[in-house]
Amino acid sequence: MPGSPSEPHERDERDELDGPYDLAVIGAGPAGLAGAVTACELGLSVALLDAAPQTGGQYFRHPAPGLGAARPQALHHDWSEFTALRSRFEASEVTHLAHHHVWTVTRQDDDGTWTVHALTGPDAGSGTPARIRARAVLLATGAYERQLPFPGWTLPGVVGAGGAQAMLKAGLVLPGRRIVVAGSGPLLLAVASSLAAAGARVPAVVEASGYLGYARRPRALATSPHKLLEAAVHGSALLRHRTPLRTRSAVTAVHGTDRVEAVTVSRLDRAWRPVPGTGRRIACDALAVGHGLVPQTELGTGLGCTTRLTPDGTHALALDALQETSVPGLWAAGETGGTGGWQLARTEGELAGIAVAARLRGLPALTRSRRARDLARRRDRMRAFADAMAAAHAPGPGWTAWLPDDTDVCRCEEVTAGSIREAAGELGARDARTVKLLTRAGMGWCQGRMCGAAVACLAAESRTESCTDGRAENGTEGGMANGAGNGAGNGTAQGTVPPSAERRPLAVPVPLGDLAGLPEETGRARAAADGPTDRRA
Repeated sequence: MPGSPSEPHERDERDELDGPYDLAVIGAGPAGLAGAVTACELGLSVALLDAAPQTGGQYFRHPAPGLGAARPQALHHDWSEFTALRSRFEASEVTHLAHHHVWTVTRQDDDGTWTVHALTGPDAGSGTPARIRARAVLLATGAYERQLPFPGWTLPGVVGAGGAQAMLKAGLVLPGRRIVVAGSGPLLLAVASSLAAAGARVPAVVEASGYLGYARRPRALATSPHKLLEAAVHGSALLRHRTPLRTRSAVTAVHGTDRVEAVTVSRLDRAWRPVPGTGRRIACDALAVGHGLVPQTELGTGLGCTTRLTPDGTHALALDALQETSVPGLWAAGETGGTGGWQLARTEGELAGIAVAARLRGLPALTRSRRARDLARRRDRMRAFADAMAAAHAPGPGWTAWLPDDTDVCRCEEVTAGSIREAAGELGARDARTVKLLTRAGMGWCQGRMCGAAVACLAAESRTESCTDGRAENGTEGGMANGAGNGAGNGTAQGTVPPSAERRPLAVPVPLGDLAGLPEETGRARAAADGPTDRRA
């Protein structure tokens, strides 16, 4: 039945008893689902691990069965395409391991197989350990929202733009009744139209960038008519609900005592600095805000994968023309390699599934088939549009001008902008890692996912370079040309960046007892992973 959650396949314990799977796929969103199904259809044994109870990832979220949603597809675009992919999955022999929170991946020295370490259960903090072995791994871990702080952003009623959409899709609830949607990126239009369709009043959509940046890449626009149609649909919805779109503007303050009561919206110059005297107060009871997405790369960088700097200043895994990372035997697809929407993620996942099957079955002709060539061309077209989109909405270096010294930047550790500026200026911190050591910014529960971009930008204020050029985060300049796939393969020339010294060995919180119980060979595999980072011939 459309909209009903699929039951996971019965767990197969042969990884512990008889041998490894051919492929372990981490993440059951569009990229992981497509990769798993494709590889299985080509004859591989596949395990699909995901923290959620159902497939679909962040994009195709499902309401809980108890909510009795009659038409969950009404909250999604392209629902029929997703259900077709899900039908292939349900007809396959992929082993779906739901509620598996993957915290690290290691490689064995003796036979080269991978071990995926996870905690099972609804909550990783109280889960039981599990190990899945595989001959190859596909990372499809998606992305999380980038947040740029401002005065009042810790008030109840301020939620992420994607978070507001998740509340609606999964919980059928709204964060408020009168919701301002703000930030930067095309997600804002989708969120605003969804909230308005669900009955919320959206007094304004506040976009920090403009849309003229798309005009600089007309070819990317011309080859992506589906995206233009999506924008037209969302724009029509805003017109229908009389929601104004304010470009080159940002929410620079939130007002309220116990929760959001109003926001101040200011005009921005081209560097994203607030223009004095342009602040306007808008009454609301909630704010949905987000400034794009950050690829979730912890598992890959923990293994030494090379990264690339994206046009909007984030770091994604650098991939070759067949979606393989710089670490042989480790592939990635979807937003792990750069954000670009669910259709790009599905295409990359399918291409990665073919590439893995070709490698493990010794059939290189699979990667030269018409199907693979078509997927690669489609991937390159959509990736070009994604790069144009990222460049158009990249944060300007002047946004920190709306950040007074007394504003909390790291919410977990309550570290203010003034403390970070002091560490970067008077104490001489030259990168986000040193700022973290001096101030504890980023040491809290979220491990810098909420404040990392802001800390890097504030650290860069004391130097001449922009906070979006990659040096503030990684402490190095990318100098190695990426030869294919996400780099020159789509017509762009983007540098790659060595693994950051800040890379996290653990992707999710894990109890110390589970760490202490790891077998000795895991430590040797970790040490090997920390060696040379690009072992491709």
